[in-house]
Amino acid sequence: MDVPPNGETTPLTPEDKLAHYWRRNLLTRHWRLALLGFCISAAAAATGLNLGLVALWERQVQTLFFELRGPVSPPDDVVILAIDEESLAQGQHYLNDPQRYPQLQSIQAWPWQRQAYATAIEKLLRAGARAVALDVVFSAPSTYGEADDAALTQTLQTYGDRVVLAAEYGNIDIRQGELIQPLLPLLRFRETPVQIGAINFLVEPDGRIHRLSEAFLSALHQSEQRLTGAAPGPEIDSGPSSDRSILSFAQATLSAAKIEPPPDVGESIYFYGPGGTFTQIPFWYVLDPDPWQNQLDSGAFFKDKTVLIGTTATIHQDFHSAPFSQTLLYPQSMAGVEILANTVATAAAGRAIRPLIRLPWLNGIAVLLLGIGVIGLMQLSHKPWQRFSWAMASLVCWGLVGYGALVGGQVILMTATPMMGIVSMALVDLGSGFVAGQSRRKRFRSTLARYVTSPIVQEIISQQDDFQDLLVLRQADIIGTLLCDRYRILQVLGAGGFSETYLASDTQRPGAPTCVVKQLKIVSNNPQSHQMAQRLFRAEADTLERLGEHEQIPRLLAYFEVNYSFYLVQERVEGVLLRELLGQQSAMSQRAVTEMLIDLLPVIGFVHQQGVIHRDIKPSNIIRRTADGRFVLIDFGAVKQISNQLADTSARVTSTIGIGTQGYMPSEQSAGLPNFSSDLYALGITAIEALTGLPPHAIQRSSTGEIIWTYKVVGLSIELAAVINRMVRYDFNQRYRSTQEALTNLEQLNLATLPHNQAVFLGLTDPAAPDGASETSENLAPTEILPESWPEQYRSSHQSQS
Repeated sequence: MDVPPNGETTPLTPEDKLAHYWRRNLLTRHWRLALLGFCISAAAAATGLNLGLVALWERQVQTLFFELRGPVSPPDDVVILAIDEESLAQGQHYLNDPQRYPQLQSIQAWPWQRQAYATAIEKLLRAGARAVALDVVFSAPSTYGEADDAALTQTLQTYGDRVVLAAEYGNIDIRQGELIQPLLPLLRFRETPVQIGAINFLVEPDGRIHRLSEAFLSALHQSEQRLTGAAPGPEIDSGPSSDRSILSFAQATLSAAKIEPPPDVGESIYFYGPGGTFTQIPFWYVLDPDPWQNQLDSGAFFKDKTVLIGTTATIHQDFHSAPFSQTLLYPQSMAGVEILANTVATAAAGRAIRPLIRLPWLNGIAVLLLGIGVIGLMQLSHKPWQRFSWAMASLVCWGLVGYGALVGGQVILMTATPMMGIVSMALVDLGSGFVAGQSRRKRFRSTLARYVTSPIVQEIISQQDDFQDLLVLRQADIIGTLLCDRYRILQVLGAGGFSETYLASDTQRPGAPTCVVKQLKIVSNNPQSHQMAQRLFRAEADTLERLGEHEQIPRLLAYFEVNYSFYLVQERVEGVLLRELLGQQSAMSQRAVTEMLIDLLPVIGFVHQQGVIHRDIKPSNIIRRTADGRFVLIDFGAVKQISNQLADTSARVTSTIGIGTQGYMPSEQSAGLPNFSSDLYALGITAIEALTGLPPHAIQRSSTGEIIWTYKVVGLSIELAAVINRMVRYDFNQRYRSTQEALTNLEQLNLATLPHNQAVFLGLTDPAAPDGASETSENLAPTEILPESWPEQYRSSHQSQS
């Protein structure tokens, strides 16, 4: 960018403005949204690609949902005849006393004789059971001889249409296409009307069983088709020896029980609970006449029930990971026959769980849209913690929706992956907000460091523990600095705007007496601004030189310029600020306030005689000098020279910026149009504060803007109240026209009659307050009401500034 010789900056072209606007918005407004979009897009892409990690998360959440739901009552018509430790132990009873327990002869040792299964099948079906399904694979001849197999064959010939035998596939990796024949029951068994059911399940990425056995058979069939090149089509029953005729164990059981399952397109098991949820009967109860008659009511217990026979004994190690099994909440393992019972109950009730959306790419789009909605919700707030709360609320809501869909509707929604996307967005947003906050805090710290001596900045620092060191660092940088090879800085007294005030020692005078040095900093690099500042600085120095002739105004000792900064050196006044005095004793007596006014009015009158308005009279700019107890007026940083042509103080004055302290300056000064009576108003407010102990923002005002304060002071002198009330009239035309006029009225008071001790009403409101009184706010705004008697040009000037 070229800079012309006159020092003015070349305006930006539209292209420059557009580029700057784009960079600024891209870096400061949209980078956080870009991060959030990346997080949810990654989650959507992983869902659309059907990555194994997505399946892992979803299955883990489904397990958690089942376990949070807890066990539910299973159907009464599905029971388990368990080959448990109790049944295995009955063989010892037979060995100890064969004459007493002849019925237990077939289960005297493991593996049991097949005669035991034949007896159980016959008794159960005669008792009215719908079907009997055996989770036992009879793939090899009985070790007890031909007669044992013949006994089971005979039973299957009679009752085979209501019996299911298990078939099991070996541990194969169907993804690699390995094809092996399943372990089927003996051919002689398959030649009976018996049903054959596969007991294999797919193990999901989380290492657990979730889907029905049909999913395993379907995956196996698809793998075979890919390897053989056969066209997909319906499975063909090629005879009893073919595995193509094998159904899932649940399908075969329902077929044997003559139960027509309701139409269901689901593929996942509806788990009713952990191990032991379904009713379990020890196997030996069916063989022994005593429990058969007494415990099972001679078999009536099994009427119209589907009975599954399988092992639950620990020694057989037929346990599998599933929901409610081998988890943190349910560490107990679930036996294979119990998983089969869940599948049979799921198929019979039509409660198989199905995904709402089957196509992965559609799920990906759904996740993306959900994430965009959450991002929009987060944008409702500009605070990182509130955005984090919105994200967490969305997370909980979507989790509840997914939970309700699975548990109540038997529908699987993509839950885990969107939740992971939301969590990542929340953490990224919180982290980016933290980083941005730290960056802003760093810039804020840098700004505070520049103005660390300002009272307002010091108030901010006092409330922030991690900024406390700025005061020490600033003091260390300034203390000891030698200005103009003469004035050594001893202490930083304060700062405001573009100035700082120091306590320094004059090293070129005997005894190095202390003085006050005020620095005025010019932040502009424009030479014209610097030249204007030089003129204003010299004018202020001339003013302070003339004002310093009064004994109650600090004398100007010197002024100079160093490194584009201007310095004023003034006499140091030893004493106590009126602000500190009020802080110590809350309120002053009427006599003390009157003496203060009599002491300060001549000082202000002298200032006005020099054509100057102080414009910032307040307790912190008044010092009671230790040497003689006189009050000294300080801090003329806001003084401006008034044109000698303004002979009449009520005439038009030059409009300037409203310099002063809120609460102490009147309405005309707030409007940038101060006059000499404005200083009288500020002194009157200071007197009221001294009498009542109340700061200006706590003093009540009437609807017309007048100060209401006299009821706060007990035994207040009517004459003193009249003088102060005239000093603080809202309309400056009704105030004293000069300090001498106010001083004359005060000198007429008999100080001896004024009380030494002060008594004020406590609190900001009082029952004695006049009607129409209103309390002012701590957040004072410039008064917009101007007196009716003001010339029209003043009003138009004020309105244009507003």
